[in-house]
Amino acid sequence: MRNDMSEERIAIFLDYENLAIGARENLGQRRFDYAPIARAMAERGRVVYRRAYADWSRFDEDRRDLTRHHVELLEIPQRMGTSRKNSADIKMVVDALELAFERDYITTIVLGTGDSDFTPLVHKLRELDKRVIGIGVKESTSKLLPPACDEFLFYERLEGVRTQSADADTESEEETPSLDELVISTLAGMQSTNDEVRASTLKRAIVRIDPTFNESDHGFRGFTELLRHLADRKVVELNGPRRDPEVDLVTGAGPAQAAFDLLAAVVAETAGKNGAPLSGLKTELVRREPKFNERAVGYRGFLQFCKAAAARDLVTMRWDEKRGDYLLTVSK
Repeated sequence: MRNDMSEERIAIFLDYENLAIGARENLGQRRFDYAPIARAMAERGRVVYRRAYADWSRFDEDRRDLTRHHVELLEIPQRMGTSRKNSADIKMVVDALELAFERDYITTIVLGTGDSDFTPLVHKLRELDKRVIGIGVKESTSKLLPPACDEFLFYERLEGVRTQSADADTESEEETPSLDELVISTLAGMQSTNDEVRASTLKRAIVRIDPTFNESDHGFRGFTELLRHLADRKVVELNGPRRDPEVDLVTGAGPAQAAFDLLAAVVAETAGKNGAPLSGLKTELVRREPKFNERAVGYRGFLQFCKAAAARDLVTMRWDEKRGDYLLTVSK
């Protein structure tokens, strides 16, 4: 018996034109980036099936990126007297239903689209006892689709998604995440959908995200030894059996607290009378501490990190309509 049979088995179907056009028009992306979807699904289970539907003559660069992620490309060419969109929709519906009937081991079906035309498909898949996750760009997603799904993820909120403005700020920045960041960001993602994360399931999720990962490359004889090293540094907390402990994020002192203290100190020095604007604040933190990265302490974005600090009464945040930005001050 395989020891990972309890994992989700995931099939992904992408209405690619809907996603790519939505990302281009609403997020300023010149090319749709599939990698954040791949990572989000790897955190949830084992992806065993990937298909994308489009007229690929319109997405030549995208084809190469999807091929690198092992996505099967289904060509839906424009024909005289037919609608390319309807052809793609029909083919995707037929394939999803066929898979649901013929592959009992598939537990979760992911539909990458914001089109409400797929709502009846969602209902049918759930009738067939499949968990359905939807993914779409918020501004181009129908309000009817998310409530029909078991879970719906807005693409722009996934870790790693960059808008045009973010691309300008981090031009050509493609750094390999540190060991701490890889473990913490994966753990944080898994905890959003799992009550309990064991060392063994965390290791499998990390390997799905980075198939080249091996703890021996970092000087450890086993993954549990690596986790105990991180626990000694208060990066994670371990509980339960020694062989396969439960892994949790640190809530007390440790790197996260040091990051919050740094934020509070920078806000105190830069707030002035009205408060320190959120935009530009991360740049100042990195200038003070070059190793600062909110993802390394379990947060998917800097705004989420600041809101966590506010929830801990370290800072206060208020929205300024004139600036179109948050202003932060140190809590009294």
